[in-house]
Amino acid sequence: MRVLITGISGFIGGHLTELLLAEGGHTVVGLSRSDRWPPQLAHLSRVDLRATDLTDAPAVRAILEDVRPDWIFHLAGYANPTDSRKHPDDCFRDNLTATRTLYDSIAAVGLSPRVLFASTGLMYAPAVGGTPLTEDAPLLPTNPYTQSKAEADALSGEVFRTRGLPVVRIRLFTQIGPRQFGDYAVARFAEQVAAFEAGRAAGVNTYDLSGYRDLTDVRDMVRACRQLVEKGTPGEAYNAGNGQAWRMSDVLDRLLALTPVRPPVHTTPDPKAPADPPVNRADTSKLRAATGWQPLIPLEQSLRDVLDWWRSSPAP
Repeated sequence: MRVLITGISGFIGGHLTELLLAEGGHTVVGLSRSDRWPPQLAHLSRVDLRATDLTDAPAVRAILEDVRPDWIFHLAGYANPTDSRKHPDDCFRDNLTATRTLYDSIAAVGLSPRVLFASTGLMYAPAVGGTPLTEDAPLLPTNPYTQSKAEADALSGEVFRTRGLPVVRIRLFTQIGPRQFGDYAVARFAEQVAAFEAGRAAGVNTYDLSGYRDLTDVRDMVRACRQLVEKGTPGEAYNAGNGQAWRMSDVLDRLLALTPVRPPVHTTPDPKAPADPPVNRADTSKLRAATGWQPLIPLEQSLRDVLDWWRSSPAP
């Protein structure tokens, strides 16, 4: 297959590329803001990487004309919910405008590749009583990130209904794994633990840990992406997650159990945190029925691999 991956140099993109190369039989072309691989992905240098602004329609059309992909994994976008409040225009540009430009460019070139759009489970309203969230659960975006992803998700369903473009949506719940940087909770924990082991930090600083997360190893998530691009029903959305929610304080305790030292933990209370935090977890029965997918990597292995990566690969 001729495969085009937007956002290939990101956390999910790198792992997906490794999976496709290991599978064999694919010609992979990646789009990123830079034409240079980041240090943690230098081993992928044989993959064709092109610097592209996904809102530049002529440039996107030229790439599509050249590559003529059979599959497109659209992973690129603004991915930090907290920072999206500071940069809402950038967030909507990267998540919604870029997605519209990609779909319009595919139509202009006259192609009909199968497209997997990476959406998010963060846009759902909090679950009632911890009930697993299905794809029909109500949406309640609370920041520019989730709002822009919800609109891009809706657009992805619309282009199938109105244009027949075979887009499948995967709504990703929280991913963890090696090569994730410290903007995200588990990676931030591991970065600080590794730094404490090396004598570079005084302990682990964190915010309130009473919340819950449905955590899935990124290597399991990219298997779901790979299977859905081929087996998913165009126009449909599929939740991807573990189906189990862990309290983040317990996750940190499990991570600390993997180190021979005991760094002190300094927790800053969050005055905005709800007294009874929602327990959002994915109902993945639709994904499993369509593909047979299930997560294979246990939480302990994910945590161990994240910590080992931070021990050997300090942040740039």
